[in-house]
Amino acid sequence: MKRLIFTILLAAVLWTVMFSPWTAPHVNFWWMMTGSACVLSIFATLFEPGWWKRVNITVSQVALGLLIAVALWSVFWVGDKLSQLMFDFARPQVDTIYGMKDGESPWLLTGLMLFLIGPAEEIFWRGYVQDKLSHRWGANLGFVVTTTIYAIVHAGSFNFMLTMAALVAGAAWGLLYRFFPQKFAAIIISHAVWDVAVFIWFPIM
Repeated sequence: MKRLIFTILLAAVLWTVMFSPWTAPHVNFWWMMTGSACVLSIFATLFEPGWWKRVNITVSQVALGLLIAVALWSVFWVGDKLSQLMFDFARPQVDTIYGMKDGESPWLLTGLMLFLIGPAEEIFWRGYVQDKLSHRWGANLGFVVTTTIYAIVHAGSFNFMLTMAALVAGAAWGLLYRFFPQKFAAIIISHAVWDVAVFIWFPIM
């Protein structure tokens, strides 16, 4: 449990540095996100090397991952339109998130999110954190606690829309992992593809 607490606290510190308005201007977000996600996935592998046994990449898993990504993108498109109707601050906050890619190569960001950031986040948050908490406290509570922590580590951004996005996306991937851990490959693929789709390929404007 000490190892798990250590990695969660480390994630909270790294995410706060990346997103906080006081520290974010002093770091390159994309390289720090890549490094942070990879470091956490390495810790996850060291502390719980069995996660890879749940990753079975097949044509059906790839297809399911793509389908999940499309469905989640659609949920966010609807959520964006509804939030703009309800909150005056919604669109400016979303634009701030998209502003993080300004000046960066879309091809570079595509590669980082598709092959490093997305997979590494799932390995850590679902393959390690949720799996360990589920074994300790039960699958339902493990899902709820992991999803809550995943949202909280984004709260240092002071961006309500980003934190809610993390909550919704984390709940979707966490719920899938709760009921279909054997589909972990599809969940990993969906996270990676959704990242690229929502940020680069088909930004929600």
